[in-house]
Amino acid sequence: MQDEQTDRDNANEKELPRMNDKLRPEDKSPSDSPAPEAGTTGTSAETGDIEGEVEKLRKQLAESEKSVGTYKDQLLRLAAEFDNFRKRTESDKADFIKFSNERIIRDLLPVLDDFERALSNGRKGTDYDSFFKGVEMIYQKLRKIFEEKGLKPIESVGKEFDVMYHDVLMQVDRPDAPPHTVVEEVERGYTLHGKVIKHAKVIVAADAKEENGTESAD
Repeated sequence: MQDEQTDRDNANEKELPRMNDKLRPEDKSPSDSPAPEAGTTGTSAETGDIEGEVEKLRKQLAESEKSVGTYKDQLLRLAAEFDNFRKRTESDKADFIKFSNERIIRDLLPVLDDFERALSNGRKGTDYDSFFKGVEMIYQKLRKIFEEKGLKPIESVGKEFDVMYHDVLMQVDRPDAPPHTVVEEVERGYTLHGKVIKHAKVIVAADAKEENGTESAD
């Protein structure tokens, strides 16, 4: 009996290595399988992404270059239009200055015609009263034209001297007039729409104290 048990143990020892060999391939873990070469799949994906990004940038660059060309053409056209506008403006300004007095000159031409007729008739006759009345009518006509243009004479005589309107030529002793009062107008002054364009040249009554160089005692 002991010999039979020994034979069975020996047979089992021989059989176990065979069974282990059969089971070993199935029991191998996935980590034991050969790994793929490192970087092969990842590198391909990264290369594809970079190429796609480069292609995208190339398209953006082409669109930007096209836009730059369009803006450049627009800028050149605008520069040419502005230059033409500047030239037209300068020409219009020169014409405006050149013919700015045309309107008032047209209004004054009839007055010039009246003066020429008055002078021609005055040479032929000796009626000086009629000649004077004719010149006076022309003067009133001329004055009306100026007033319609905004010209007004400065009323000076009897007014107090004002440096804004008057240029004093001299001072005279005038007991009948208050000191610094305009007593005589040598040349009339004028305003155009309220702006003084010619000061009146006047003679002013002097202050008695200034004239005598003395002051009354208190």
